Amino acid sequence: MPYLWVAIGGAIGSVARFWLGNAMAVAVGAAFPWGTLLINILGSFVISFFGGLTGMGHRFALPYEARIFVTVGVCGGFTTFSSFSLQTVELARTGQPGRAALYVALSMIICLAACAVGVWAASAINQSVGARAA
Repeated sequence: MPYLWVAIGGAIGSVARFWLGNAMAVAVGAAFPWGTLLINILGSFVISFFGGLTGMGHRFALPYEARIFVTVGVCGGFTTFSSFSLQTVELARTGQPGRAALYVALSMIICLAACAVGVWAASAINQSVGARAA
């Protein structure tokens, strides 16, 4: 049954990634992979925030199946590290090494920051809810 939850979540995440990537390309153009960057930032935040709120021993603990539905399924289908890698190589291959380096730097720095913010936000919510319950 866990595989079914991952598959359903993955389908949802993949469709969301496809939609958002296309929406960003229409909105700002396709010269730079802004959609993939945004997707990876959002995915980094969501996986850490959700994990921080719903893990075992946390205030909003959820069953294993619900956690893997979101983290492995939805976030796994939504985030696009493989697309990021290919787009970086293509930028470099087509004579745009500066853009390739910028893309790598922005992806690493902002996604790690989004993940840290997700952990911080989940911890703050867990503490505030715990304080109210006491």
